Amino acid sequence: MSSHALVGAAAAGADPTIKAAEDAAIRKAMWRLVPILMLGYFFNYIDRTSVGFAALQMNRELGLTATQFGWGAGIMFASYCLLEVPSNLAMYRFGARRWLARIMITWGLAAAATAFAVGPLSFYGLRFLLGVFEAGFFPGVIWYLSVWFPARSRTRVLAWFMAATPLSSLIGGPVSSALLGMHGVLGMSGWQWMFIVEGLPACILGVLCLVILSDAPKDAAWLCVEERAALTDALERERRERPQHRLGAALRDRRVLVLAGITFAFTIGSYGVGIWLPLILKGHGLPTLTIGFVSAIPYFFATIAMLLWARVADKTGRKILNMAFALTCGVIGLVISVVFSALVPALFGLTLALIGTISARTVFYTIPQSFLTGAAAAGGLAFINSVGAAGGFVGPFMVGWLKDATGSYDAGMLGMAFILVLAIGLSGLLFLFMRGTPRVTPVSLTVQKTV
Repeated sequence: MSSHALVGAAAAGADPTIKAAEDAAIRKAMWRLVPILMLGYFFNYIDRTSVGFAALQMNRELGLTATQFGWGAGIMFASYCLLEVPSNLAMYRFGARRWLARIMITWGLAAAATAFAVGPLSFYGLRFLLGVFEAGFFPGVIWYLSVWFPARSRTRVLAWFMAATPLSSLIGGPVSSALLGMHGVLGMSGWQWMFIVEGLPACILGVLCLVILSDAPKDAAWLCVEERAALTDALERERRERPQHRLGAALRDRRVLVLAGITFAFTIGSYGVGIWLPLILKGHGLPTLTIGFVSAIPYFFATIAMLLWARVADKTGRKILNMAFALTCGVIGLVISVVFSALVPALFGLTLALIGTISARTVFYTIPQSFLTGAAAAGGLAFINSVGAAGGFVGPFMVGWLKDATGSYDAGMLGMAFILVLAIGLSGLLFLFMRGTPRVTPVSLTVQKTV
């Protein structure tokens, strides 16, 4: 951008009328778009992880070993990985409104259908289908939010959207354990009712997406002309250093490859803990209903910590440093959960581990958008997330396999801690790759630090 254009952009950004219209548009978009997307992600995470509560009854009825359960819990991430990039490219082509609606409706049906598993193979197949239909949702929303919100507000918007992760476990744990209490109603087991009741709301949200969402600010009839123009102009004025527009170039970018490795690592940690937490608590002799409430404790603190951490990251702008600190918390928490075997200190350790991995994830997804644009942003984010999703398979399976091999969850916790240490090392490498290169500069000319 020339100095003349930069000055013009700054002048436009300084105009109080235009600034007021832009701020009003962002507020309206926050209230209209984020709640439904957050609700979608809320049920998305429940439909992924509630299988951990189902296991309290289902494993016995279907005759699943810990290894078989870990395989089935994680296999959805295999199909998810395979279809992540094609799904996001389809969203870029056909529009987020219709594609997100399609994803929600089909994954809701697949999640509910898991109630009809009758053995290991059908359990694997239904979980595989869940990954097929769900592919593209999370990275699609991340890309969609970058289409709507300027860089200066993006971390906070992402934090509110991603607050659905800990909130789904905070609320979903007690709800899931309560639904298990429906055992025998209409001749069905409690775990079957749990899958049906928690799966179908996604279908309703998918229909609502068709009504509520707009593909871009220019398409939003619910914004006035001035607001549409101000927000569209603000997004177009954002300057990117060395941007990647093409998917092929983005997939060869060393920053993208390092980011993919980091998300693979912290996804192993978050899902390895999240899916096995109910069974870990059961090992302490807690009854089913109590497990639901106790499992909510780590996510209560993780929700608060994640929102506060996002605020700090937005304020300081040092995204990579904050991500590395969060990953360090995850390592410390996992080690504590092994060193102290009693319920309270072990739960404290797992709480710290979830605070670290969930907060790291929130900060992480603001980094790729600082140098990816257009189709490269849609496909690149999907590629990064698909590699991360592989961690969603490795984490649960690794913990289950090590549990069967050693008779304890300790080996799985230490394995995840080691992998998070590798992620911290990759964060340092990413710092070197991106050092000194401001990626997105808002029109106010304040530099948003990435490192």
